[in-house]
Amino acid sequence: MEIDKAIGESDDKRLKTKYNNAIFVIKRALSLYSIEEVAFSFNGGKDSTVLLHLLRAGYFLHKKEMSSSNGGLSGFPVRTIYFESPSAFSEINAFTYDAAQTYGIQLDIIRQDFKSGLEALLKANPIRAIFLGVRIGDPTAVGQEQFSPSSPGWPPFMRVNPILDWSYRDVWAFLLTCKVKYCSLYDQGYTSIGSIHDTVPNALLSVNDTSSKDKFKPAYLLSDGRLERAGRVKKNASVKNDVGSDSRKHEVLLASVIAVGDEILSGTVEDQLGLSLCKKLTSVGWSVQQTTVLRNDIDSVSEEVDRQRSICDMVFIYGGVGPLHSDVTLAGVAKAFGVRLAPDEEFEEYLRHLISEQCTGDRNEMAQLPEGITELLHHEKLSVPLIKCRNVIVLAATNTEELEKEWECLTELTKLGGSTSLMELYASRRLITSLTDVEVAEPLSKLGLEFPDIYLGCYRKSRQGPIIICLKGKDNARIDSALQALCKKFKEGVFVDMK
Repeated sequence: MEIDKAIGESDDKRLKTKYNNAIFVIKRALSLYSIEEVAFSFNGGKDSTVLLHLLRAGYFLHKKEMSSSNGGLSGFPVRTIYFESPSAFSEINAFTYDAAQTYGIQLDIIRQDFKSGLEALLKANPIRAIFLGVRIGDPTAVGQEQFSPSSPGWPPFMRVNPILDWSYRDVWAFLLTCKVKYCSLYDQGYTSIGSIHDTVPNALLSVNDTSSKDKFKPAYLLSDGRLERAGRVKKNASVKNDVGSDSRKHEVLLASVIAVGDEILSGTVEDQLGLSLCKKLTSVGWSVQQTTVLRNDIDSVSEEVDRQRSICDMVFIYGGVGPLHSDVTLAGVAKAFGVRLAPDEEFEEYLRHLISEQCTGDRNEMAQLPEGITELLHHEKLSVPLIKCRNVIVLAATNTEELEKEWECLTELTKLGGSTSLMELYASRRLITSLTDVEVAEPLSKLGLEFPDIYLGCYRKSRQGPIIICLKGKDNARIDSALQALCKKFKEGVFVDMK
């Protein structure tokens, strides 16, 4: 069989591993279900084309094992479904029908929406499993395994995903190694094909030549797989709860800081990041509610993240990020949200560019991120993006210098309107006095009741030293009023403004 032969002769060890794993899934499905009970959803795209040839190879190898025959593959007996849409590219339709003729595929053409068409198909046929060309990173891939029952509200069938863990690079390695035909749009700069309404050539493949206007390099030359969907036209996203708006100008956002590391708890390492992060958050108008240091334990991280994310607007967590056995932070965050860790192709591409010589295995464990809730915050100054899981920011910094860079990038990125947009900054005044604790206690308590929007803090630098009183808020006029009210309660000159 030509596909199996081409992979066998390839020197690409990663591709061989991906191929063998996919073939195992296909053969397993063909052992569980009869050929009449399986179907293949084909859409003419690159992923679907890969799966077509994997199914051809998998069926051939399965049949060979069952019958001990060395005969070739005549025809393709797996029922193949094609959902024909008026918004599909004509090139996709042409390629689909050409592939059907070339490989002896009997197409079941459905001209309804996917769900309605599927319901009708399953009602008329004894189909129990459907092969899908879904990959991690696709919008529909969240929560799926290689064998996943259909979602609630859909007709019951088993989704079989042989290429779930394949990357953009793996897809093109397979197509080029096996020298199989694919849709001509991919040679015109298209890297991810949807409908005619939301798909354009990937600008990153544009030919920079005045004599070659509107010409693009082929999709397989896109070196950075995480930009595969850059040719999809995006709708303008609306920003919910614009924290930078005037209506929320004086609102105080709450933050929590979590450090993960046995080395901090044992006193081996002094935690400078927590102190620095608290200062930075306060400087941009956030109120830090709590700082916590946790041991390297998934459950400890999960419980604390779950608690803090429910009471704070944002949780910042650092430490325990990496490939070591003690690096449990991302697993803890995933558990807090009730999701699994899954390979993230986009993040893996960043790591591959960063540590390519160490990234040779089938799966890079460092690229496992909480599935379905992770947003990567990109910045040109960062070698890898920041990780944001809803209202939890995972920082990779291990020292204050690295934190400074990450913080600078984070504040630049979030000024664009996300939930961490900078609000009106805090204003503060500090007074110093030689009065005793007893003398200032009651007046300060009453002042707090008069000015509930002003934070009142007291501290000493030494037990016998003077008291420093801090008044902090987001309205300078209110701070001045509170300061005057406090001074009126005492003789003139007992407070010195530390400005």
